[in-house]
Amino acid sequence: MSVTKTASLRLTNIFSLIKQSLNGQEQDYTTGSIRTAVILLAIPMMLEMCMESVFAVVDIYFVSHLGKDATSVVGLTESVVTIVYSLAIGISMAATAMVARRVGEKDPAAATKAGMQAIFVSLIITLLISIPGFIYADDILRLMGAEEAAIQSGVIYTRIIMAGSLVIMLLFLINGIFRGAGDAMMAMKSLWLANICNIILCPILIKGWGPIPAFEIMGAAMATTIGRGIGVAYQLYHLFNGNRMVRFTLKALSLDLKIIRSLISIAWPGTLQFLIGSGSWIVLASLVVQTGHSEASAGYQIAIRVIMFFLLPAWGMSNAAATLVGQNLGAGQPGRAELSVLQTAKYNTIFMAVVSFIFIVFAPYIISLFTKEEIVMNYAVTAVRIIGTGFIFYGIGMVMANAFNGAGDTRTPTLINFVGFWLIQIPLAYLLARTFSLGPKGVFIAIPVSETAISIAACILFRKGKWKHKKV
Repeated sequence: MSVTKTASLRLTNIFSLIKQSLNGQEQDYTTGSIRTAVILLAIPMMLEMCMESVFAVVDIYFVSHLGKDATSVVGLTESVVTIVYSLAIGISMAATAMVARRVGEKDPAAATKAGMQAIFVSLIITLLISIPGFIYADDILRLMGAEEAAIQSGVIYTRIIMAGSLVIMLLFLINGIFRGAGDAMMAMKSLWLANICNIILCPILIKGWGPIPAFEIMGAAMATTIGRGIGVAYQLYHLFNGNRMVRFTLKALSLDLKIIRSLISIAWPGTLQFLIGSGSWIVLASLVVQTGHSEASAGYQIAIRVIMFFLLPAWGMSNAAATLVGQNLGAGQPGRAELSVLQTAKYNTIFMAVVSFIFIVFAPYIISLFTKEEIVMNYAVTAVRIIGTGFIFYGIGMVMANAFNGAGDTRTPTLINFVGFWLIQIPLAYLLARTFSLGPKGVFIAIPVSETAISIAACILFRKGKWKHKKV
């Protein structure tokens, strides 16, 4: 066969796989080519996270044009809301592991039951967070180190976002259920719908209030919350009315304490895993604003949003590893589960190497799209370039972490995160920023150093293979 024909055949196969991954049909990921299974799951999961990336960038694009105070408040609020994200991800992680395991065992009724119990748990937790978050929004911003002028103009943003915690929780959780069932296309569609609605509503609601800063930033919060709410409504409609592997019924609405206990046993270390990480990010954000004031904080928040634009697709690819591990362990194929993780890590490493190059070379051009303030821009460019140096390690580490989580072994990555973030990242950031007087730059340097250590530890523990024997 000629080189031209071989290349043409490969191209045809690639397009065929892409088409298959996007057609939304149910697949059995416990048999056949591992490479094909990874690609079929990874494409919609990456596209799902790509839109979540757009969601974050759109928010910071519109808000950054409202001034440094608005940008700082939105960034600090997001730092606090990462606690909600952590809880949502922890619970969704448990749901993904349990649903995937039951699907691998070919028991869709048990998978549905597990998903429904996760919904009950999330509703209770959200109430405990959103009410105090709404009441004490100004105190939270003050505790984070926000300047008084920023608090006065932006506290309404924080209140609306905290009050809308339920839609954040459900959007993450239900997509976790879909992913566990291998229904990556439905997870992608719901997040795309939510984010497209936000993109449309952001300029309308921000500018629709007129040139009043407090009302403009309120419009940004409303657009985000309404967009996510529409996405959740779409998810619930398909859970109750669809013809998928997981379909909620009135029978599944009943409480099952045994399943809830199992979910909580997986979810609490999973939640702690991300709380440890988000807690560290809150400390770093506070340290940046304390050593560099609003200009450094605004630059850092823009940089983080830009970084997340590229990290989230990589996280989407790593989610494929979680689903494949859960389903293959359920099918009694630990060897296939391990090979799936290694294949996913290979693809993610290549992707993140390209992103690292883009960041180091083109950072000024990317950041110029979000701000023209020279001081803010300089901080953002410095942050993007320094943090971007560790992207290859991030790509490997996040796949390994999700492999543990997909197996239901949420405690191992939690321990790794505690050591990496609280015993390495925070002390190093404080040492560099304060003791060596590097200011915000010291905080930026601490991030790739600690993330690299986390990735190396995750690889070592993954190779030991204890996760293969985890019972869910």
